[in-house]
Amino acid sequence: MKRFGKISGQRGFTLIEMLVALSVFSLAALALIRLQGYTTRNAADLELRVVAQSVVRNRAVEILTDPRPPSLGESSGEQKNGGLDWIWTQNAKLTEEGRFVQVDITAQEKVSGAPATLTILRPAGAVLDAPQAVSPAEN
Repeated sequence: MKRFGKISGQRGFTLIEMLVALSVFSLAALALIRLQGYTTRNAADLELRVVAQSVVRNRAVEILTDPRPPSLGESSGEQKNGGLDWIWTQNAKLTEEGRFVQVDITAQEKVSGAPATLTILRPAGAVLDAPQAVSPAEN
């Protein structure tokens, strides 16, 4: 006849130990699932911010390569970039010494409002592609 009892030398986990181990494992798995959702949300936000930065940089390149300095004051416009619609605003003002125009550019995506800002300086009175006058004494 077989005995159903503890045999010396054999050890195992009790039911309570197994339940505790499973609950600890399930808590760790739930934490990882929440972390994955948080990471996915942040990746989407980061992608929008990168596109927003390209919108303000594109606007800055347009301002810097335009032969005429930007008009002072605030102006705005719309642009499509990355398959999304963006609203940009720029505020141009003279610096204290008056030699440069400071342009603050902001862009926001219409739906999510993902923001980006950039500030550039540009010479105030210089027309970039104008020929320089040469005096007769320099010839």
